[in-house]
Amino acid sequence: MGPRVPLPPEIQLAQRLAGNEQVTRDRAVKRLRKYIVARTQRAAGGFTHDELLKVWKGLFYCMWMQDKALLQEELGRTISQLIHAFQTTEAQHLFLQTFWQTMNREWTGIDRLRLDKFYMLMRMVLNESLKALKMQGWEERQAERLLELLTTEILHPDSQAPSGVKSHFLEIFLEELSKVGAAELTADQNLKFIEPFCTIAAQTKDSLVLHNITRGVFETIVEQAPFAIEDLMNELEAAEEEEGTSEDEREEDVPSKEPRRGSLHGAAPDTSEEPAGDGEDSMGPVLQFDYEAVASRLFAAASQQDTPSQNRKRLYKVIRKLQDLAEGLFPEDDVPEKACRNLQEDRRERKTKKRLPKSGLQNKAGKGGEEDLCPDLSSGAERMARWQGSGAERPGPQEQPGGPAGRGARKRRRRRQPRAGARAKVTDCQDLRMRRRQPPRSGK
Repeated sequence: MGPRVPLPPEIQLAQRLAGNEQVTRDRAVKRLRKYIVARTQRAAGGFTHDELLKVWKGLFYCMWMQDKALLQEELGRTISQLIHAFQTTEAQHLFLQTFWQTMNREWTGIDRLRLDKFYMLMRMVLNESLKALKMQGWEERQAERLLELLTTEILHPDSQAPSGVKSHFLEIFLEELSKVGAAELTADQNLKFIEPFCTIAAQTKDSLVLHNITRGVFETIVEQAPFAIEDLMNELEAAEEEEGTSEDEREEDVPSKEPRRGSLHGAAPDTSEEPAGDGEDSMGPVLQFDYEAVASRLFAAASQQDTPSQNRKRLYKVIRKLQDLAEGLFPEDDVPEKACRNLQEDRRERKTKKRLPKSGLQNKAGKGGEEDLCPDLSSGAERMARWQGSGAERPGPQEQPGGPAGRGARKRRRRRQPRAGARAKVTDCQDLRMRRRQPPRSGK
């Protein structure tokens, strides 16, 4: 009997990663990281596709065996950060490709009690892949390769990705991109990141994919528009305030009572307000978009002859919203409850006027002019403008029609009308989207 042939290192590590004892699994993860660094540093090193598939199978079952939420989160972070151990971009892309292929292959075998941990792992891996792209300076070629990889393995009709993987990816993509690149990416770069979704949304025959792209990408952009424009206004105010401060430093230290000419509102912002990101309704980091450019790109994809009619109809609705944003008009969802009540009262008055005879209308209208049954024929946009001009305060989240109801209510509560100055300066803010945005806090 001949000597026993040793197993390849990848198989040995995969077996230890899927071991029953947590101590064994933890040691295997640490050894795997060292093995990746040592192997990819060599000129002739690197991994093959099959080798990384074996590694990911071991990592998948390492996550499968892990209990307790905090330990799962720690392990997910450790696994996702393995991408930074690869010393070449090609090896990183192969590592990501084999991860999504592993998730597609193993997804149908995951029971519902383990779904959350793998949802979290997908989010963390996507986040770290975007961080790796950020470390490369958001190089256009590398960004295109990453988007091509994600499109091929997840969204393409020929991919083996189950519906659960597609839906979760579309739900988290824009959010994770905002976390990583909102402070640096320009509007042109953000347009590049959503271009694949325009093409897939126009050509897909899967109604679920169309719905998830429309809801998770394009409608999310529309919903975040008030916050994005407000961020731009804050940046403009900060820049003008900084210029004014530098000019004041050259002069004598004499306090001036006049407002700065460059200020949009004629006064310095109130420092008593909570900083951005600390409030309950804060959206966190928000990506900047040129809404007219997004609408044009989406229209170019939706207007193709081979685009299914249901896809074109759905996308044209989004295009109209984006065009309205480019003109400074915000969605009707931002209309406050008071305006909604006015619309409902107008409808009731019209119905009452139809039912009452002409003589009855004259008698009722002649009682001291207390009740006016003449309906307001102005459009919703004009009523919105009158509401803004009156200076009425928008009601709080608890007064919104429909009331809070789970996850959807949280998003509805976050919507708010931007400041009057932001609406008036939408056109001026278009130029800011073309600049590279600086981080809001220089200390970080």
